Amino acid sequence: MAKSPNSAKLDEVVANARRQADQRMSGYREQSLRLFPWICARCGREFDRKNLHELTVHHKDHDHDNNPPDGSNWENLCLYCHDWEHQKYTEHIRGDGAWFGVTAKEPAAATHKPFSDLRDLLQKK
Repeated sequence: MAKSPNSAKLDEVVANARRQADQRMSGYREQSLRLFPWICARCGREFDRKNLHELTVHHKDHDHDNNPPDGSNWENLCLYCHDWEHQKYTEHIRGDGAWFGVTAKEPAAATHKPFSDLRDLLQKK
């Protein structure tokens, strides 16, 4: 069965986008590994050729198309620290308790005192 012109065009667009993404990914990762030491910028874990696949390139501004040749938008992070960075950013965008490092405003302190009447309750017995 022959593909419709629209389907063929869509396949071409998707294939081209994947090709460009692969080129972009291999390009900045290789540059970052040449520019920066093989150490996680957050936790300090060191990497060698055996475990280098666990060292990722994080875009500081979260824009994967912002790849300056000097690497100023990149930092090498281990898988765990990279996941943490993206979790913080996602929660910040959603506004879900992201006060832990990306927003300036911390939540208000708890005011409920669950044991305030405990002494009175115990003395009644």
